[in-house]
Amino acid sequence: MTDETPRQLSAREILSVSAGDPFFELAQEINNLISRRAYELYEYRGHAHGHDGEDWLHAASEILLNVPAEIAETDNQLTIRADVPGFTERDLDVRVAPRSVCITGHRQDIFEYSQEHSVYSERRSNRIFRVLNLPSEVDPDNVDATVSNGVLEVKVLKVGLGRKVPVRAKFATA
Repeated sequence: MTDETPRQLSAREILSVSAGDPFFELAQEINNLISRRAYELYEYRGHAHGHDGEDWLHAASEILLNVPAEIAETDNQLTIRADVPGFTERDLDVRVAPRSVCITGHRQDIFEYSQEHSVYSERRSNRIFRVLNLPSEVDPDNVDATVSNGVLEVKVLKVGLGRKVPVRAKFATA
């Protein structure tokens, strides 16, 4: 029986990527989208100062879908599960580095408009960007990713554990 221990992830881990990280360019692209939208919100307020954080969070919630994730660990592998409702295998991309996993996704929502005038509308985000720092080093070339019923499951093998070597007795010869 394997012992899997879930690990809670903080909201900071979503876009906490810095120069030199393997997914920096992807994070930069998402940050630019959010920045542009936050600036639009700032302009909409009539350039009123003091709402920077609120504008940023509002823009991020419009652009990115919140993707809750869980990392479970056994002796030889990590299993990452992320909620990705409405996304298919064609919409998702998983990239693995030795100490992190990047989940991206983009789906095209098709809206049909009628002759009615919309008074209020809430649309869901159609983009995912999530970088997860892993508790152990993994083999980026040995990954299995599946999506089923709105849950993405990524299994990666750990490295650096060393190989168990059987010990044999050696008899002295005369």
